[in-house]
Amino acid sequence: MKNKIKIKINVILSGVAAAQSAAATQSKDPYPHPMWMWSGRPRPLPLTLLSPLTLLSHLTLLSLLLAPLSTQAQDKPIALKNAKLLTITHGVIENGSVVMQNGKITAVGAATSVTIPPDAKIIDATGMTVYPGLIDSETSLGLTEISAENATNDMIELSDEIMPHMHTADAFHAESALIPVARLNGITNAIVAPGGADTLPGQDSFIQLAGNNATEMLLIRDNAMPLNFTGDERRNKGGFEKRKFPSTRMGLAAQLRQAFIDAQDYKAKWGEYERKKSDAGQNQNQNNNNNNKDKKSDPIPPKRDLKLEALIPYLEGKKTIVLAAQSPSDLQTAVSLANEFHLKFVLNHIAHSQPVLDYVASLKVPVIVGPIYEAPKEDERYDAVYSLPAQLYKRGVKILFASYSAHNVRNLPDAAGFATAFGLPYDEALKAITINPAEVWGVADQLGSLDLGKTANIVVANGDPLDVKTDVKQVFIQGHEVPMTSRQTQLRDEYSK
Repeated sequence: MKNKIKIKINVILSGVAAAQSAAATQSKDPYPHPMWMWSGRPRPLPLTLLSPLTLLSHLTLLSLLLAPLSTQAQDKPIALKNAKLLTITHGVIENGSVVMQNGKITAVGAATSVTIPPDAKIIDATGMTVYPGLIDSETSLGLTEISAENATNDMIELSDEIMPHMHTADAFHAESALIPVARLNGITNAIVAPGGADTLPGQDSFIQLAGNNATEMLLIRDNAMPLNFTGDERRNKGGFEKRKFPSTRMGLAAQLRQAFIDAQDYKAKWGEYERKKSDAGQNQNQNNNNNNKDKKSDPIPPKRDLKLEALIPYLEGKKTIVLAAQSPSDLQTAVSLANEFHLKFVLNHIAHSQPVLDYVASLKVPVIVGPIYEAPKEDERYDAVYSLPAQLYKRGVKILFASYSAHNVRNLPDAAGFATAFGLPYDEALKAITINPAEVWGVADQLGSLDLGKTANIVVANGDPLDVKTDVKQVFIQGHEVPMTSRQTQLRDEYSK
């Protein structure tokens, strides 16, 4: 065995040496290639800058840190014993056990009542708190890497304000270094949304934060679509002479209304085409039965319009609109538009709509809240943002938390924790990052709680998930132990030596 390993190493080193020699003879320019630029795909290491042994050690390290995280179900059962279980849906079990196999939770309950398979890998979680993976209800994960570098940003398409046919799934970068950072604080699933500079910027995706590639990580493509009506979407920046439509809120509303009317008309045209096509088929069958050679030409289908086509599932109420508005007047205008076209919606970004919370409650729709770092406006109380979740809960509103970020997803449980300090009941705060988003995004049968048969997205921590002092010790995604490393932990370890 040792001889085989030596042979493999010698082969690798020989190949590296040959590659270096060939590269050295091609050009005397010490920098023969253009500057490396992030393009959404991994780049090869410049071999000419590394010695063979250094290169080998780097490749070994990279293979460990960047190894794909398969979401294929694990073969061997894993049991977490003697932990405090926050089940979310059926209370707290002070001394409980969870068994997972084939990516699912196969047993959960009091430690004395759970039967652990004899071949299971047993993890003693005494003193630990175990809870379901957390769900962030709006992020830009996979769409941005370095905010200040445009080459790494795929947040939004600004060529038009009405862009419902844009898909975040088409731009999602599964290898983002920000994803492991989020996982390390217990976030296992998230909504990826486009930026907010358009009224209809494109469609969201529901992701899982581990997988070999984007296909494995994108659990639901086009699960929802933002409709932004905050005023920031106006094209009135840079002076009066540079304005273009829509430069006012009136323009935003008119443009949105026209888009939905056009989509209704587009749907009607395709419906008429399908009816004529069906009639033509029936007539053809009758002619064949009667040996009638008279044949009517098939109807011509309308020209496909991806923009209008993308709006149809939302007009039909099959998918959810995420309606974003900040001020009371914007909120009421946006809701009126949604009701005019019978859109199914949840509310978002209403942090500064405190005067109309009774109106919000009367809508009987969920509300996404967060982040925790937004300052109050001049006419608001100092705690307006912090107390909003509690104010909504008291009025019977189902709430969800979001980070609205890629870099700060790890702070999701902190947002829920801050809300408890300003009146939100602890259990409701925990639901707002677990079962509530699972229900709103249509995955409550798979995620959001420690229940038999659900996906084994599980977090093991040394304390309360809403306490900033808590350290997450292990995350399981679909039953797999996720490596508890990230770019940040690597830098910490490197420079703390």
